[in-house]
Parts: sequence; structure tokens; C-alpha cells
Amino acid sequence: MAVPRKIQIVSAFAALYLIWGSTYLGILFAIQSIPPFLMAGARFLLAGLIMFAIARTQGPLRSTRAEWRTALIVGACLLLGGNGGVTLSEKFIESGLASLIVATVPIYITLLGWLFGMFPRPAPIVWVGLAGGFLGVAILLGPALRFSSGAGTHPAIGISILLLSSFIWSAGSLYSRTAKHAPSPFLGAAQQMFCGGLLLMLAGSFVGEPRHFHPANITTLSLGAFAYLVLIGAIVGYTAYFWLLRRCDPAKVATYAYVNPIVAVLLGALFAHETITLRTLLAAALIIGSVALIITMQQLKMRALPPITAAIEPECAR
Repeated sequence: MAVPRKIQIVSAFAALYLIWGSTYLGILFAIQSIPPFLMAGARFLLAGLIMFAIARTQGPLRSTRAEWRTALIVGACLLLGGNGGVTLSEKFIESGLASLIVATVPIYITLLGWLFGMFPRPAPIVWVGLAGGFLGVAILLGPALRFSSGAGTHPAIGISILLLSSFIWSAGSLYSRTAKHAPSPFLGAAQQMFCGGLLLMLAGSFVGEPRHFHPANITTLSLGAFAYLVLIGAIVGYTAYFWLLRRCDPAKVATYAYVNPIVAVLLGALFAHETITLRTLLAAALIIGSVALIITMQQLKMRALPPITAAIEPECAR
């Protein structure tokens, strides 16, 4: 491998880790003055339109009804159910904590894939990883069930939203493995973002967000965070992801699943003054360690099957 290519790969991994890890903080800042569903919906509508333009540079935009149906279902699961849940949850919990709960997606995928016959029964060591991951969640959730701060945060609500949204995200990712997608990954991404963005906007309208939203009240911080989520979080991060998938082992690319939470927790502490307690560190070690174990065992023991990490949909849902 030539030195320039090594630099390109290292740079792409750095972008994947830092950009997708930073989107949790970006969401936190964006929803300070923009309603959650409307913010997420506008974000993915704009990102989808930009991705359509990128896909157009690679050839004609041709797609079948079946491919649009896949985009609608995947967009509903990953963007409405998944990212919508993440965005809404950050009204109740810190961004670093949100990233730790989302890190359980590979754990959900392992269990759902086995229960529905898509993957073989997990090996004993993988069961240890699954148990460790859920123990980490329990450590975070336990005190939240008894605690509500005077600052208006409700950790139990935020964590519960994320546990449900991570489940929906995982189910949509497994569906995506066998569904018919557009031949171009950029066109497929554009379709998913566009459909998911529309669904998020509809959800925001349904819960009455437009009545309480006044564009004149948008702060400079929220506007800057929104632009970052559209241009950097979705476009640059997604492009880096696809570039890496074509040049590296997918299991290596999937290391973002346990690096992003570390980045998110550190950024939340540095820029949003979020607290890192001993309990959070213990839960983080259990969850991230469990995900790393599951992905590593998948890579070592199941090379003959499609890797479970390939079922984790690209992070347009970030």
C-alpha cells in the first residue's frame, strides 16, 4: 500500500470516528432552539437532496418502485424511529449518555438475527458479551428510575426512548440486509434520507411542533450545529463510510460502533459540561467492551457468513 493511500485511509477512519461521534453533541446544540422532529426532518431532507446531487454525478438516477419501498421502510426505521428517538431523547438526557445507549445496536442485532433465524445461535463467549452489554444499560437505567433532577431532565424517559429506538433501528437494519436497494449506494442513501426526512417532518407536525417554533428564535449555536449535522455529519461522514467499505474489511469499518461513544462522551464533557461519573465509566466499559467482543467474535468465528456488522446500517441515522 502506498503511503498516500495509508494517509487517506487513516484520515477516513478519523473522520468516521470524530464526525459520527460528534453528532450527538451537534444534536444537543441544534435542539436547544429548534424542535427535535422538525430539526431532524429538515436535516435529512436537505442531506438527501445533496446526496441526490452526488449520485447524479455518477450516472442517471434510475430507481424502481421496490427500491423506493425499501427506502421508505428503512427510512422509517432508521431515521424516524432511530434518529428521531436519539434526537428526542436528548431533550431528557445528556449527549454522552445517549451515545452509550445507542451503542447497544449490535447487541440487539445479534439477538434479533438469532431469534429470526438469520444468524446461528450465539457462541457462549458472545452470550457473555450480550450479558455485559445489558448489565451496562441496567447500571445506567437503575438510578434513572428513581431520580429526576430539578433542572427538568428525566433520565428514565430519555433512556426508555433510546432503548425502543435502538430496537427499531436494529430491526430496520436487519430488514435492510435482504431488501432490494438502488444499485448506487449514494442513490440509496439519498432515498432513505429523503423518505426519513419527510416522515420526521410529518411526525413533528403531528405532535404540534410548528405551533411552538419561531424561526426568529433560532440561536447562532443551533443554526451552526444544524449546518454541521447536514454537511459534515451526514454528507462527509456517509461518504467516508462508503469509501472505507470499498477498501477495508467491513468488520474494521464497524469499529465506529464502539469508538463513537467514547468520542461523544468526551466531547459532551468538554463542550457541554456533561458530568462523567464512576457509574457512567463502569457502564461505558461494559457496553463498549461487550460490543467490541461481539464484533470481534463475529469477525473471527463467522467468516463464512455475512458479517453481523454489515447489518448495521450506515450511519445516515446519526
